[in-house]
Amino acid sequence: MRRVQVQFTDEAARALRLRAKRAGRPVASLVRDAVDAWLEADARRDARDRAMQSIGGFHSGLGDLVEHHDRYVDEENR
Repeated sequence: MRRVQVQFTDEAARALRLRAKRAGRPVASLVRDAVDAWLEADARRDARDRAMQSIGGFHSGLGDLVEHHDRYVDEENR
C-alpha cells in the first residue's frame, strides 16, 4: 500500500471518526473501502457509457431488418 495525505472538512472528519468508532475500524480502512467502491462503480459507468455510445453505430444496410429479422436469420442458417 502507498501512503497518501487527504484533507477533509471538519464535518466530514468528525463523521468519519464516528463511523469508524461505531464499526470498530480505523478511519483509513473506511476511506480505502469507499475509494475502492467508487473506483469500481466508476469503471462500470465507463463501460456502460462506451456500450451506450455504440448503439446505433452499426448499420446492416437492410431497411426492413426490424420487420423481417426472423427471415434474414433463417436465410443465414440454411
